[in-house]
Amino acid sequence: MDNLEQLLMENPVIAAIRNKEDLEKVILSNVVIVFVLYGSIINLKEICERLKNVGKVVFVHVDLIEGLKGDHTGLLFIKQCGQPDGIITTRATNIKNGKKLGFCVIQRIFAVDSLSLESGIKNIQSVLPDAVEVMPGVASKIIKSMGKAVRVPIIAGGLIQSKKDIMESISAGAMAISTSKQELWILSEE
Repeated sequence: MDNLEQLLMENPVIAAIRNKEDLEKVILSNVVIVFVLYGSIINLKEICERLKNVGKVVFVHVDLIEGLKGDHTGLLFIKQCGQPDGIITTRATNIKNGKKLGFCVIQRIFAVDSLSLESGIKNIQSVLPDAVEVMPGVASKIIKSMGKAVRVPIIAGGLIQSKKDIMESISAGAMAISTSKQELWILSEE
């Protein structure tokens, strides 16, 4: 993916889908970027094909795909089978292997306390993902401090429940937000 930062600026609401019902709804929505947070080695190809066929930009959360070992061969399988635009992962080895395979890579970190924030920043600086998704996304202070420490786009995800949450995360420095709350996907049309 040539310019992830530009894509995020133009499409700040990302649909995070967790099941077949979400898939059906996101296909009919105007959301451009989709985070696939479910699936297995059996149905991953179909999920990705359906999304790509309607022009979605697809990121697969490789840590959540059933029946897949998160190693180089597993990522190669995802690349050949689903052909997503990128991957999401919490694991440094998946980031390194994903980059070697030409994926656009988003690192997901959970900032639950100052220690996890500090280790997350160090990890980002060492593996250099293309973007980072900070969980929970309603943590404006964390987003601000992380934005000063890393030089990659920040996506706020987790616990985004309202337009106000979206605006606060964007104001704090997030470039985009990801949400499974379908009512908020419509904001991508505004």
